[in-house]
Amino acid sequence: VQLQASGGGSVQAGGSLRLSCAASGLNFGRSCMAWFRQGPGEERTLVAAISRSGNWAEYANTVKGRFIISRDNPRKTVSLQMGNLKPEDTAVYYCAADYNCILSHLPTEPTAYDVWGQGTQVTVSS
Repeated sequence: VQLQASGGGSVQAGGSLRLSCAASGLNFGRSCMAWFRQGPGEERTLVAAISRSGNWAEYANTVKGRFIISRDNPRKTVSLQMGNLKPEDTAVYYCAADYNCILSHLPTEPTAYDVWGQGTQVTVSS
């Protein structure tokens, strides 16, 4: 089972980036997917999570209205479109999969996720 994240980089405040995560070896359609981030000296926190079918998403308050999570089940990918980026969005971003996800629940805690990608750096300068 592997998650491969891509799309990080450096951008000025107000700019946009799109992160992608490709899954392999995973029953993707039965997995809840999420993006977390971790800044220097900080805990890993949820950015956004999306249900198995993609019809339900949860966002951190700090990114609501700026970020959109989406998934493509046939292609086994999950994406995070980030807009109006701010310096405080600077962090390493990780995609994660909960392959024990049930239909009525969308986990938001890192401990609920079983598989993690390698992380991709996002740097926003002011």
